[in-house]
Formats: sequence, structure tokens, C-alpha cells
Amino acid sequence: MNGDNQLSPGAKFRLALKQETPLQIMGTINAFCALLAERTGYRAIYLSGAGVANASYGLPDLGYTSLEDVLEEIKRIAQISALPLLVDGDTAWDNPQQSVSAFIAAGAAGIHIEDQVALKRCGHRLGKALVSVSEMQSRLQMAVAGRVDPEFVIMARTDALSVEGFDAAVARAQAYVEAGADMIFAEALTTLAEYKQFTQAVAVPVLANITEFGQTPLFTVAELKAVGVDMVLYPLSAFRAMNAAALHVYQTVREQGTQQNVLSSMQTRSALYEILDYETSERDIDVLLTGQSDEK
Repeated sequence: MNGDNQLSPGAKFRLALKQETPLQIMGTINAFCALLAERTGYRAIYLSGAGVANASYGLPDLGYTSLEDVLEEIKRIAQISALPLLVDGDTAWDNPQQSVSAFIAAGAAGIHIEDQVALKRCGHRLGKALVSVSEMQSRLQMAVAGRVDPEFVIMARTDALSVEGFDAAVARAQAYVEAGADMIFAEALTTLAEYKQFTQAVAVPVLANITEFGQTPLFTVAELKAVGVDMVLYPLSAFRAMNAAALHVYQTVREQGTQQNVLSSMQTRSALYEILDYETSERDIDVLLTGQSDEK
């Protein structure tokens, strides 16, 4: 495992893909969630564009957030967690080459770039519009040009299924691989048969986005493995649970005037401190204050 620490984030992601099939990629909206995912055994994590827009800015996922907004979140997560971080790059903003270089510098392991127009919509919403195949290929070629680390993962996401149909989605994915995409994000497929046909037609690893309350059923890892899926993404599962729990606490305290009846659902102070390794940090501060170490 020590040798893994010498790998770049992109190389760590590619290694994780070899070690676990399908690779479960858990969405983490902030650095503390990344620590929790690491603690529970995930080999790779994810930063959602919707997560940045919703959680950090209180905005819908409609292209409001900037490259700089996403970079700030990447840095926070990458500085605290050793897990490789796949990041939602939306449409790669104005300059995919610059965006990829900036993602690498911030500590990301990979980016996925979608084939929607710049004023994009959530992949499980209606009203999506796509750019031409050639324009998306140009995005990917520019992204590849910005890859200063050859191991950094460039993933192409296609939203074509709900707009142009299944055959067009496959054809687009194949064209994106020709343009340099390392992996394909197949958005909003609805059956295992579609996944099987898709993975057989595309010569690179394919990701299934298993997001709740969307178009794709909540297929299991075993089901997806049987049809050739290489990666399974859970982009906002914990975020949704956190929101429901927070709303329940807010309502309870407001109505009852005390948090006593929701204590059992809370993380304890000691559990929080243990995950953050408070004792080590406090010892480091004591050394700075006293100039002495308690080590023998």
C-alpha cells in the first residue's frame, strides 16, 4: 500500500479500477464526507457538480457554478483524503484544456465532460440539448491537450439516450473514444439490457450513474457486473440522507424546544473527534506552544 502513495491521483484511480470490478465510486460533497467514505472502505470518491451547486451555493444544477468554485472544493477534498477523486466537469467551461490542467493541479484524479450545451440541465431532467458530435470531440481533444499527467482520467459523458435514442448514444460514445476519452459515462440508461448492449459496443470502461429518484433503476453491483459495467457511481446518496436528517433535526428542535429526542440519530462528539484525529492535532499544537514533545 505504501507504493500507492507515490502514484498520481489519476494512476490511483486506474489502479482502483483494476482492484475492484465494478468500482464503487461514492459521492462526497465535502472533505469530511471524503473521510467518511475512506473510513468505510471505498477506493474512489466523486465530487458532483450538482453537489457543489446545491450544497455549497444553494443553487440548482443549471451551470451557475464556475470552474473556480469547483476547484476550491477539489482542493479541500484532495488535501484531506488520499482516495482518487473523480470530478464532474460539466461542459468543461470555456477552455477544456485549461480546465483539465487546473483539475490536475488541484488534485483531482479525473474529469467527466458532457455533451450538453453550455446551459446544461441535470442528466435526469427533461429539456436537455446536445452539442454536435464534432463539437464534443473538439472538447475532448482540447481536454487531452491539457493532460499534463498522462494517467489523469478523461471521461466522456453522453446524455444522448433521452434526446436522440439508444443507437445515437452508442455512436456518440464510440466517437468520443476516438477523440481521446479514456472512459464513458452512460447517463440515464433504464434497463440492464441497455447496459449490456452499451458495454459490448464500447471498447473502454463504462460508468453507470445509479442516482436516486432518477430515470435509472437502483441496480445492484452484482447486476451491473453481469452486464459488463466497470464503474458504479452514487453521486449524491449521502447528501440526500444528510438533508433529510438535518431537516428532521431543525423541525424537531423548533417544535419541541430541545434536541433531546434526536440525540440518538446524531454523531457523538467523540466519534467526530476520532475521525478527525483530534488527539494528534492537539499534540502538535502543544509542541508548538511548549517547544517540547512528549515522545520518549
